[in-house]
Amino acid sequence: MDVQGFHHLAIQVRDVEKVTAFYRDVLGFSELKRHHRPDGSLRSIWVGVPGGGFLALEEVTGEPGPGPFRNEQPGLFLLAFRIPKAGRAGAVEALARAGVPLEHETRWTMYVRDPEGNRVALSHHPED
Repeated sequence: MDVQGFHHLAIQVRDVEKVTAFYRDVLGFSELKRHHRPDGSLRSIWVGVPGGGFLALEEVTGEPGPGPFRNEQPGLFLLAFRIPKAGRAGAVEALARAGVPLEHETRWTMYVRDPEGNRVALSHHPED
């Protein structure tokens, strides 16, 4: 087997435009492509993940379930993205300007949620 790195991650979301705006406008990911159903309605938006790969935001009709920051359910726990330590204060300011509250913080990592409650980490671990 010759696995060569991360390709993409797909997340099912109810409001693909709103969730895309978070990753594009707040986190600064580039919008790569929009996919439509045969009837012309929007099905998916792909955003580029800095450093390689992409995040596919796939529209579904179910309701997102709220959950605590930590829980005992198996499955996706969070998406973690690398930031430089020197960029942490700027990231905090950008999140505040966008109205995105910090849910939890550690010495290396800040945790927020996207508009549908998916946990997102911005980390400079292990850089002190």
